[in-house]
Amino acid sequence: MTQVVIICVYLVLLIGLGVVSKRFFRGGSADFFVASRSIGPFVLFMSVFGTTMTAFAMVGSTGEAFNVGVATFGKMASSSALVHSATFFLIGLRLWSLGKRNGYMTQIELFRDRFESSGLGYLLFPILVGLIIPYLLVGLMGAGSVIGGVTRGAFPEVFASTGGAVPPWLTSLVICAVVLSYIFMGGVRSAAWANTFQTLVFMAMGVLAFVLISAKLGGFSAASEMADSAKAVRVGNITELQFFTYLFIPLSVGMFPHLFQNFLTSKSSKNFKFMLIAHPLSIMVTWIPCILIGYWATGAFMPGTETPIIPPGTSPNAVLGIMIAKLSTPVIAGLVGAGVLAAIMSSLDSQFVSVGTMFTRDIVAHSFGKDRFSDTTMVWLARGFITFIVIVTFLFTLAEPRSVFTLGIWCFSGYAALFPLVFAAIYWKRATKIGAYACVLATAICWFLLFKASGYGSNGAYTVGGMMPVVAMFATCAITLLVVSLATKAPSENTLKKFFPIS
Repeated sequence: MTQVVIICVYLVLLIGLGVVSKRFFRGGSADFFVASRSIGPFVLFMSVFGTTMTAFAMVGSTGEAFNVGVATFGKMASSSALVHSATFFLIGLRLWSLGKRNGYMTQIELFRDRFESSGLGYLLFPILVGLIIPYLLVGLMGAGSVIGGVTRGAFPEVFASTGGAVPPWLTSLVICAVVLSYIFMGGVRSAAWANTFQTLVFMAMGVLAFVLISAKLGGFSAASEMADSAKAVRVGNITELQFFTYLFIPLSVGMFPHLFQNFLTSKSSKNFKFMLIAHPLSIMVTWIPCILIGYWATGAFMPGTETPIIPPGTSPNAVLGIMIAKLSTPVIAGLVGAGVLAAIMSSLDSQFVSVGTMFTRDIVAHSFGKDRFSDTTMVWLARGFITFIVIVTFLFTLAEPRSVFTLGIWCFSGYAALFPLVFAAIYWKRATKIGAYACVLATAICWFLLFKASGYGSNGAYTVGGMMPVVAMFATCAITLLVVSLATKAPSENTLKKFFPIS
């Protein structure tokens, strides 16, 4: 029960943080959606980094390293470290500037203005929300797997069907309730504060788990010698084309609606400097321990025995939780379990707020008029839609599980495929309304057909011509936008002046 108690205490602390942040809530929709654009450099970095490091980074990377080895770091972590920072510089800063100048709070508001089309928002909304639901699923599935691993045997009579472990559905339900509670209190400000706290927790706990598991296995060298040597190289585990085409996937941060909203909370453009430096270093600190734990799990035995720590047929999602539970004390297992929850919830809260913001401003207020609703009503509309999305996502977690890493890749691929749209919107004057419509529709159709061909994510090794599917999606978006834009009427001079002012 020690692990359960520690995790429960952590969740109560989060609710307490929400109560404190509520005292600083100014009551208006601007504060609920973008924290009155008052966030400083450290909290900005922590909220952005925490949002990008979900169960995909901790649970997914450990499971993927267990499957394909240490190449997991090269194909995702190292490329993300470089591509994320470059995207924040090229896209994030520009979006912040346009958002502050024109009062935007969502991506859709920017795209509607840039492409002179009200209808474009109605097309983008279901696509952006539809892609964010798998992202939410990644978090809840990862939480269920890890908490199940670290609490195994805690409730032998109540949860006999799961080996005495807290069942995934209950973990998902509790997490959703906790995240909803502090979001309801203070909106994006509560999310930013909670993310700062949770990012510190999961980074510290990841390093702690790494050190203790390494020591339990006899040290770094001994643990590595026990691991399956075939997983120490790329050859035989992943092809060169797959490895290098993973480089497209981190471009997804340029289109994440929750990151766009986080950018807009910044008080100054200078706050981005700290983030650009700290982000790649923090990725290294977070991913290396998890990937090495997954690599060691390929051949690790219980100390003093010949019993494999990871039984044959174990789900990759459960590897991190089992390694922690079997190679640490109950107290450490509880702390690391809380750290994994921190990584997961630091993404969920921002995602929940972003979908609520888009629904309220881009669908309700845009359709019926912004002046028709009071600030209080706008906030409650957002809370209502957030609750609806949480319920839908929770129900999806009850379906057949998928690999956290694979599901995350498909979600990120969808956002990365739309990267040409946001890049063209802020850097290419000739991008047109019809071009935007065409590329969004073509990309959505391409994503769905490829996702269906992969067995809806069940085939984790699915490729297109030996490359990751994101390449085909990205090319579809870029080529369609380029060709159709050049064949259609250019944007008006007023729009170009608004988005490309003469300096």
